Order: sequence, then C-alpha cells, then structure tokens
Amino acid sequence: MASLLSIAVLLCLAAAAAAQLSTSFYDTSCPRALSTIKSAVTAAVNNEARMGASLLRLHFHDCFVQASHSIGCDASVLLADTATFTGEQNAPPNKNSLRGFNVVDSIKTQLEGMCKQTVSCADILAVAARDSVVALGGPSWTVGLGRRDSTTASMSLANSDLPPPFLDLEQLITAFANKGFTTTDMVALSGAHTIGQAQCQNFRDRIYSETNIDSAFAASLRANCPRTTGGGDSNLASLDTTTPDAFDNAYYRNLLSQKGLLHSDQVLFNGNSTDNTVRNFASNTAAFRSAFASAMVKMSNLSPLTGSQGQIRLTCSKVN
Repeated sequence: MASLLSIAVLLCLAAAAAAQLSTSFYDTSCPRALSTIKSAVTAAVNNEARMGASLLRLHFHDCFVQASHSIGCDASVLLADTATFTGEQNAPPNKNSLRGFNVVDSIKTQLEGMCKQTVSCADILAVAARDSVVALGGPSWTVGLGRRDSTTASMSLANSDLPPPFLDLEQLITAFANKGFTTTDMVALSGAHTIGQAQCQNFRDRIYSETNIDSAFAASLRANCPRTTGGGDSNLASLDTTTPDAFDNAYYRNLLSQKGLLHSDQVLFNGNSTDNTVRNFASNTAAFRSAFASAMVKMSNLSPLTGSQGQIRLTCSKVN
C-alpha cells in the first residue's frame, strides 16, 4: 500500500509540473531556441549516426534518476565532478559510456550567445532527444518547455534508479512502473535500442551462457567479445545489427529471431506477458512509433523543476 501511495504521489507531482510546461515557453524570450537545437543535433547526427542514440540516452539517464524524489528531467546528469562535488557521471551505469556532452555544450554556447541565461540545459536535453530520433527517421513528439536545472545530482540514485542490462522481465516492469510507466511504455521505450551500441561487458554473459539466443548471432559477437572478464570489456556491438543507424522497428523483429543483444532486450520476447506487444511492434511500425512518442512525452515530463525552482545554468557542466 505504501509503495502504491508513493507512486500515486509521484504521478500527481509529475502531472502538476508537466502542466507548467509550455510549447511556447521560448517564443518571446528566445524565438530561435528550437531551430538552433535542431540544426546542431541534425549536424551532429549526420556527422556520426551514433550520436543520435547518445543524446537520446543522455535524456533518459537524466530523467530516470531522482524522479521518485520529485526531481527528474533537471540536467543533473550533466554536472561534472569537482573536488567538492560528486555527480552522476561516474556511477557504473554512466561511467565511460555516456556521450554527447560536447554537443550539448556547443548548443548551450550558441544559445547563451543569443539569449543570455534563458534556455535551460534540461530543456536542451529534452529537445535534443526528440530531434535525434527524428534525424534518424523516427517519430516526432511535442516537447513541453520551461524546465529548470538542478543544483544537485546523486550518484547513489543513478546506481539504484537506472535499470541495468541484466534485469529480468518482472524487474524491468517494476523499475518502469515505479516511474509511472505502463508495461507497454516500457516495451516501447526499449525500442530505443533500435539505434546505438553496447559494450561487451554488458552482453558477455548472454552470448556465452544463455540459450535463448540465435547461435550464429552469438558466434558473430564472440569474435569481438572474449569470454574472459576484462578482455575487450569496452568493445562495442550494435544493439540492432539489422539497421543500426535507422530508428525503425527492426529491434522487435530481431527479438522474434532471438537476436536481442542484451539480456534485458530478449526477456521482452521469451514466452511471457510482453510477447504480444513485441509481435505487434514488430509487424506494425505505426503502432511502435505512436507508443514510443507517447512514452517519450511521459519521460520528458518526469518531475521537472519549474517556476522558481532550480536555476538556469550558464554552463551545463556546473552550477552557477
């Protein structure tokens, strides 16, 4: 009962904060904000397709942490460690894997040049995530604006809140439900793995120990991911080997063929409650695109700071 009550309170807080966001927030104060972000993101993704996945992941890792503590999409993930401050970037789920900070910093510099201390880093992350998906052929969605930036971050919550790649299905469902997402939302958001890459250390156990994996697929991955821990830990493989640079529904078709890269991918199609959703998304591109866009709106509305809360950082990596 207590956990249900806390989730209900979280959802009410998120809804109240989201209601304060507005699509026209910068229309007067910084009318070129959205076009500036889109141009920079499009250029970055055109230069390196993987950057689209990196910017999308930054937004997810920002919003998912602290959301149950009335703080979510607040750019806390962008705060760099200092001698007196420990942030989220070196938490195990983030260390040596988060990317895209240079793109965000470049966007922030451009916006500061045209609209001093107006556009928050949290809003940059939310818009850049959407524009990254669009640049790779995925769906668009409406991003409410008006988030403000936190002055704190939490390594411990980054460790506990971000779902690791070895979770089983029920653990995934619970992790997302704790943030107010339905099971369908969770399956749709997992479809972000139609782009991007993962490190060998995150799929080694799957390709050597699991049986619900296509044998040829596993063999192809072993060539660049040796069994010995420490050997090639950071070597990369595409999460979707079919169309790695296109935001489409091939991820779900791969699951039907037991070609999910991560354990937490393949558990979505493994004789359990989410099988039919995976089948639907695999065969119906429109259904996936719609569900993903809807879930991303929820994601971007996870407990943002608004009004007089937080601050508008001058530099995204440090508090003012």
